[in-house]
Formats: sequence, C-alpha cells, structure tokens
Amino acid sequence: MKNRRWKFELWILNFIALSYLALVLIIPMANVFYQAFKDGLEGFWATFGDESFRSATLLTLAVAAIAIPLNTIFGLCAAWVLARHKFPGKAVVLSILDLPFSISPVVAGLMIVLLYGRLGWFGSWLEANNIRVVFAFPSIAIASAFVSLPFVAREVIPVLEELGKDQEEAARTLGANSWQTFWRVILPSIKWGLLYGVILTNARAMGEFGAVSVVSGNIAGDTQTLPLFVETAYKEYQTQTAYSASVALALLAIVTLVAKTVLTSTTKGVGRGH
Repeated sequence: MKNRRWKFELWILNFIALSYLALVLIIPMANVFYQAFKDGLEGFWATFGDESFRSATLLTLAVAAIAIPLNTIFGLCAAWVLARHKFPGKAVVLSILDLPFSISPVVAGLMIVLLYGRLGWFGSWLEANNIRVVFAFPSIAIASAFVSLPFVAREVIPVLEELGKDQEEAARTLGANSWQTFWRVILPSIKWGLLYGVILTNARAMGEFGAVSVVSGNIAGDTQTLPLFVETAYKEYQTQTAYSASVALALLAIVTLVAKTVLTSTTKGVGRGH
C-alpha cells in the first residue's frame, strides 16, 4: 500500500515538474521557432542578410571574444588565491566575487555610466583625452565582462579545493617550476571545471540584455548587440525578423546546453575512472 502511494506521489511530482517546464521553457521555445518559420524559409533567411542583424551578431561575438579571455584569466587567478591561501577578509572577497550574481544587470549598467559617462567620476578626464566609453564598444565590453565575471572562478574553486596540494607539492619536489606545475599538473586536473566556466561565461556574455541596454545606446549598426536587435525588431513590428534573430540566440543557448551536458557527463566519467 505504501509502495503504491509512493509511486502515485512520485507521478504527481513528475507531472508538476514537467508541466512547469513545459509552460516556462518548452512551449515558449517552440513558439519562437514556429513564429520564425511560419511564413517560410525565405523570410527567415532574409533576416540573416539584414545589415543590422549581421552588425549586431559581429558585435555580440566581439564582446564575447573579449569577455571570455579576460574572465578566464581573472577566474583562474582568483580561484588559485581563494582556494590555496587563507587570509583575513577571504569571506568578503568571495562575497564581492558573487556581486554580479546578486546585482541587477540594469544597476550594473548604471554603475558603469556613473563611472565613465560624461558626468561620471572619470568623465572629465575621458572627455579631455577624447576617449569615449559609454554608448560605445568599451562600455558594452565592460558590462558583458562584469555580468559574466564570477563563472570561471566559481567553477574552478571547488575543483582546486577537492584536488588538494599533494600533486603540486610532489611536482615541486621533483624540480618543476611554477609554470610547469600549472601546465602539467594543475591545468589537466581542472580542465573540465574550467571549460564549464568558460561555456557559462560565453552564454552570459552573448545573451546579456539589461546592462548592455543601459550603456550602449542601442544604435543600430553601431552599438546594438543581438539581444537588443531582437527587442528593437519586435517593437517595430518586424515579427518574423525578431523571432528569427531569437532563433539564432536560442541555437547558441542550445549549443551551450549540449556542451554543458557533455562536459558534466565527461567529468563524472573521469571521476569514476579515478
């Protein structure tokens, strides 16, 4: 009797979870694809020939190309310091590292404007030296780097803590210097956590809307990223164009999700192998 009741409760829980997933994710995603293709492939492919779309895509890729290396290097350094050293205020540093998770992206964009805008803290100096940050590419790159900053560090820290220091100390005992220890001992051990963090960084940097919308000015062909292009097209009643661009973003998300799943499975397999 108890077993039947447990199975019934489990079925109810699965039904609730799948229904929620369908309402929040599956149905909206299916609608995006339907709206993008309902008038045929011609309209869909026409979006990819649009100059503003291509400019927005290139800008999005350029921003990701800057944010990913910066946050990868920073994340590795931060993870190393936080995982391998004890110092006063470590908890505070960890809290600061997590700020992009808790601060609204719109607030993050406003912070950048207040720092680098014409009336900001550094505005006078930047204007005097004819350097434009806000409503230009630099502010978009800064905003994207800020919102995606913690991912690499947060993925690598637990891996380093679990790894311990034994292998590193053994390498040093055998005469390896710091770089040799990093490349031959540490990096192979943290590679899956590092790649996982890079994938999440890429997804957040390419899909960021709130912070970028504040600092970019959303100028078509100049400071308009792909998420901003989707919003603008939709507001201008270019429905299929907006949904077609959304499909491009959705495909990027699907690729990220597949890569995440593969890396997670591989990591578990490596763990079982050891």
